[in-house]
Amino acid sequence: MLDGNSILVTGGTGSFGKKFIKTVLDTHPEITRIVIYSRDEFKQFNMQNMPEFKAHKDKLRFFIGDVRDKERLYRALTGIDFVVHAAALKQVPACEYNPFEAVKTNIMGAANVIDACIDKGVKKVVALSTDKACAPVNLYGATKLCSDKLFIQGNAYSGPNGTKFSVVRYGNVAGSRGSVIPFFQDLVASGAKELPITDMKMTRFWLKLEQAVEMVLEALESMHGGELFVKKIPSMKITDLAKAVAPKLKTVEVGIRPGEKIHECMITKEDARNTVEKEGYYIILPDIERKDIRKYYTDAKKVAEDFEYTSGNNNWWLTVEEMKQLISEL
Repeated sequence: MLDGNSILVTGGTGSFGKKFIKTVLDTHPEITRIVIYSRDEFKQFNMQNMPEFKAHKDKLRFFIGDVRDKERLYRALTGIDFVVHAAALKQVPACEYNPFEAVKTNIMGAANVIDACIDKGVKKVVALSTDKACAPVNLYGATKLCSDKLFIQGNAYSGPNGTKFSVVRYGNVAGSRGSVIPFFQDLVASGAKELPITDMKMTRFWLKLEQAVEMVLEALESMHGGELFVKKIPSMKITDLAKAVAPKLKTVEVGIRPGEKIHECMITKEDARNTVEKEGYYIILPDIERKDIRKYYTDAKKVAEDFEYTSGNNNWWLTVEEMKQLISEL
């Protein structure tokens, strides 16, 4: 689908953006152009000089810009067919301490992307979400829930023949910037005698960066506009994660942090009435406006009315050995 077309990735210099762009270059040799849109010129400079990207410099365009700047988005989106929206303020403590900045980037930035994509005639847009957007208890999650709602309802603004918008939601990416895995590894490297655990009952969803990229590519291919895709991924107890990183270190419970949950959630019971299941993932269908989208999912299995998808009630769990293997592959 991407061959012969152009794509723009907001936040394209981040962990996801770099892996996504490399995958597209490797699997879609006929892609016309990839625009990396981000606000950090140093990260862009580093990315331009990485061998895997330097070899494709004829297809890559680096745009300095912020999603807060609608005029810059309009310029960058000229001639673009598809957009992946990965730009966001993602650190929970930073968003709690800088709430207005989180709103400007995660909510107003999302609105700018939607407006600009519609006006510039982009065909499809996939926005990245997070498990923290589901029944949020912190500001980051609240801004991402609002962003998700904006993208889903963007279809009502673009109309049946305009830009199509969908959302992809997933959990923690192993080894990504800000992940607990490198945090634990840094503690081990610095000679720590114990690992801090906020709550011994805590669980989290985990997936590899490659799986996140695969999910977005699948969504771009199959979306009709209005879906929120949730990939089925394994859970793990935080205590088992600590054993995988440093089996010889003891753990100490330090108390749950503000804005943290014991178990993360990706689909609430309230969303269950609009959720269908297919092999490998769930799809939350829009509640209003695009009810006609349901005709594309008549073969999908409807989930139970009381269905809820959390890292605590998951039926797929990573073992310590499986996490060790995953970490070794990072």
